[in-house]
Amino acid sequence: MIRRLLLLALLCAPAVAKSQTRPASFVDVATLIPDLVADLRYAASDNFIGTPIAGYEQPVCLLAREAALALAEVQADLKPRGLGLKVFDCYRPARAVAHFLRWARDPSDQRNKTQYYPDVDKRDLFRLGYLAARSGHSRGSTVDLTLVTLADKRELDMGTPYDFLSPRSALSSTDVSAQARANRLLLAEAMRRRGFRGYSKEWWHFTLNREPFPDSYFDFPVR
Repeated sequence: MIRRLLLLALLCAPAVAKSQTRPASFVDVATLIPDLVADLRYAASDNFIGTPIAGYEQPVCLLAREAALALAEVQADLKPRGLGLKVFDCYRPARAVAHFLRWARDPSDQRNKTQYYPDVDKRDLFRLGYLAARSGHSRGSTVDLTLVTLADKRELDMGTPYDFLSPRSALSSTDVSAQARANRLLLAEAMRRRGFRGYSKEWWHFTLNREPFPDSYFDFPVR
């Protein structure tokens, strides 16, 4: 099944941009949001694979400028409420997606199943939409994030951790507390107000509606 999905993606999707140099239209989001909290998991080993992911050379949040500016507006909207944003993943090189595919083909590697995908068979992660052979992150206008309190950088309760690949992470899941559901909706509404759309299966995943590179998948490293 995974091979079939990958073949279809390769046949139907636009070619990956092979440039190794970051385009001028991509920016380090921290330069626009100085109080942004970052926990960029794929540059280290604290992720569902358990190793640093290909293409992540530095823990930097890169986005297309339009997406970064919209994210700065979200942060400004939240600030009077004593809240801010914490990012987990921003631009994702195409080589990182290929790393995910290689990992998914190895059924023997289950080291982080209990922590990240206890309810789902690893072989079904692509079929169920938790991973994609072509990721919107590689277009530079998709971001994974949560809400924190500005005073102490504490994450709000969202019911599940980031990258918890389970039906419980769906925005509409009723298998989490009322407070967690309210916090998920608060994040979704804050992002929607500034032009981002969510992903129903992952409360943390948002894409800019008017993304500047809707048909381009970049592969320059994160550094």
